[in-house]
Amino acid sequence: MCNLYRMSPKTDPEVYIRRHLAKFWLPDDLAKPFVGPFDPGLFLRADVDGELVGEVGQWGLIRLGAPARKEMIQPKATAGKKLGAARPRSTNNARSETVATSPAFRAAWAEGRRCLIPASWYQEPNRETGRKVWWQLKRADGQPWMLAGIWNHWTHPETGEIMPSYTMLTCNCDGHPMLGRLHKPDPKAPPDTQDKRAVVHLEPAAWSTWLSGSVDQARDLIHPAPAEFFDQADAIATDELLAAAK
Repeated sequence: MCNLYRMSPKTDPEVYIRRHLAKFWLPDDLAKPFVGPFDPGLFLRADVDGELVGEVGQWGLIRLGAPARKEMIQPKATAGKKLGAARPRSTNNARSETVATSPAFRAAWAEGRRCLIPASWYQEPNRETGRKVWWQLKRADGQPWMLAGIWNHWTHPETGEIMPSYTMLTCNCDGHPMLGRLHKPDPKAPPDTQDKRAVVHLEPAAWSTWLSGSVDQARDLIHPAPAEFFDQADAIATDELLAAAK
């Protein structure tokens, strides 16, 4: 799963997208470049006429009909311990295997509200050295990623304000030569059933299908990017640390 990424500079995704699409509108009110859960970020969607538009919304999908922008989860009481403070429900990542059935995501998925999320890099932890080492996952060609997501327009029940929001899709990446090295391994599970998670990158040829195709067509696009798409700098640096520790 991903909990931090960097939006591409304004000119970067615009140039990249214009290279593949004739028209594109980019909003001027971009927020800070580093985006964490519940922060504002940029996502790209198709409008009713099929044109690509950009919106700034909350990274963390707000389900339609939710009573508040952040739905809170009250932790369960355990023997001898008091209830802790409620925490916001995490909705910045959506598992592709359950997106069609999850109450938080199923309406957006069923109704085809799919989007692209431009990112110059996203961050994931590697623990092979015995400590958490953050890898910034970048494209080898220097272009921004276009990550697969779904979006909503949530209406505030009291003020009527409409708030855009979005989430990133994730998929299993067990056995991937690079992505499989990330996140904390489960010592009780075999290597091929770790359920390591990866976000979903889409190349320009797939953008239109992702945004406007059928659910089945969209599902066919959900898989990890091949290892050759990734800049290997952080993986090489970790390999050097591992070699030095031997």
